[in-house]
Amino acid sequence: MIHSRVPVSDLREHVGRTVSVCGWVNTLRLQRHMQFVIVRDHTGMVQVTHKRDNGPLEAQFEALTPESAVKITGRVVDAAQVKLGGLEIVPEAVEVLNPAVTPLPIDEHTGLEQRMDWRFLDVRRRPATQLLFAVQTTLEQGMREYVYAQGATEMHTPKLMGTASESGAEVFEVGYFGRSAYLAQSPQFYKQMAIAAGIDKVFEIGPVFRAEPSFTSRHATEFTGVDVELAWIDGVEDVMAFEEQMLAHTIAKVADAHGEAIAEHFGVEVTVPTTPFPRVTMADAQEILRKGGWDPAGVKEDLDPEGERSISAHIEEATGHEFVFITHYPVGIRPFYHMRAADDSSVTLSFDLLWKGLEVTTGAQREHRYDVLLKQAAEKGMSPEPMQDYLNAFRYGCPPHGGLGMGLGRVLMVMLGLDSIRQASFLFRGPNRLTP
Repeated sequence: MIHSRVPVSDLREHVGRTVSVCGWVNTLRLQRHMQFVIVRDHTGMVQVTHKRDNGPLEAQFEALTPESAVKITGRVVDAAQVKLGGLEIVPEAVEVLNPAVTPLPIDEHTGLEQRMDWRFLDVRRRPATQLLFAVQTTLEQGMREYVYAQGATEMHTPKLMGTASESGAEVFEVGYFGRSAYLAQSPQFYKQMAIAAGIDKVFEIGPVFRAEPSFTSRHATEFTGVDVELAWIDGVEDVMAFEEQMLAHTIAKVADAHGEAIAEHFGVEVTVPTTPFPRVTMADAQEILRKGGWDPAGVKEDLDPEGERSISAHIEEATGHEFVFITHYPVGIRPFYHMRAADDSSVTLSFDLLWKGLEVTTGAQREHRYDVLLKQAAEKGMSPEPMQDYLNAFRYGCPPHGGLGMGLGRVLMVMLGLDSIRQASFLFRGPNRLTP
């Protein structure tokens, strides 16, 4: 008789019946009279209890190794003394689907770098990490739900570009049929082209590549970006309002689906933010920070990580809010395509969103007027020729627009209280890591 596979989390519904459980050997306790095997699947753990009888099952259990893939068929019985759900399985058949070599290359004391070398085992053995990917799935689902409801169109833009996209960030150059191509640092130019193509609101979740030799806890050379671009806006405020509503919707969805599990595994409470989020201009943020002793020389144009943490802490203390938009960044530290303020040409209509002290988003109103765009590119020392395909999008009636780019890994990092972005991706890529 074939018994269908039952997830561990559903065993309570099958007490008294014979079922099959497929999973991995978590731990073995082989005592003189009894053999206990804890089997783990993606939904939880169950104890398999076998009384020694010198039979074939006893020999099979004796030969098992931790992390072997097994199929256990047996009767589900109530066992109040068992901590794992008050249940156990009394086995009738054991099938070793794939034995694990012993010893394992990692254990609970192994450091993060070595665990990254064996990431598939690391993820499999850590329920918290499996939860992370469930949270990521809900995050993406929540964002899509919100943007679709707002009438956005999901686009897939090229990741191979003929010219380097943005000034500032380094690019990866790749061979391309005898010439050079570059991995996209952002879908920025392409999503603006989609706006020029008459697509009202553009949305994309996709890979982003940055050839920055950054060895920090928050940088990666390949990460997942969440990008939005909105046409016919009245100003950058429309973009910030869109983002805060999207995040409030999405975080509420995560709190509802995973709030208890996140508290249990990560010790973090997911707080659903109220809207609107606080907004502080860069000039005001710097004034607040300098009063507290930040940047005593008064020379920093941008906020460093310490400044971001300090201004976030200040705003949280003053307003109770974990999020803050820093607005009106100086022209010198923003790309040429950010629109400048009509009443102050030294600042851009741009923002960064900080969450608990970490920058998770950069956004702005874009400059949509062709002549102004050319002038701003020239001021940055950029030649129009390599960008002509991009610039052409502004010559034939491109509407006012703005948008944002968000790092999915950083959002997960803050939401789950992780120390490093390495933990927030499945297979991390950084300057020193191209494998597995």
